[in-house]
Amino acid sequence: MSGRLELGGAALAAFWAERHLCTLTTLRADGSPHVVAVGATLDADAGLARVISTRSSAKVRHIAAAGPGGARVAVCQVDGARWSTLEGIAVIRADPAAVAEAEHRYAARYRPPRPNPLRVAIEVRITRVLGSHRLLDT
Repeated sequence: MSGRLELGGAALAAFWAERHLCTLTTLRADGSPHVVAVGATLDADAGLARVISTRSSAKVRHIAAAGPGGARVAVCQVDGARWSTLEGIAVIRADPAAVAEAEHRYAARYRPPRPNPLRVAIEVRITRVLGSHRLLDT
């Protein structure tokens, strides 16, 4: 997906700008889901969701194991009856510019992350947006 991601309206974009804990679902080698709590950010202009992580984490290993083409993942957040899932293809970015961009976006949505020299950025190229009717129908 290139260019601006159509989120379905201002309500969904605003929901992804609010401070909410999210989950990231990756797949283990046996195909079973691995779901963990994360802080995620949405860059609608780039069509990306981003998550910061330590390079040795299970989620990073699952994505890396899929190879350079990336791994199918889902990033979700829920607030009462409001929910949204961003599905897409994730890759690991270790270059300083990509990590700095992910950290900057994380700090804007949550708080400045603690220093971590082993940090990487998980970039999810969004392929599908799901959500509750009150978010998608506006």
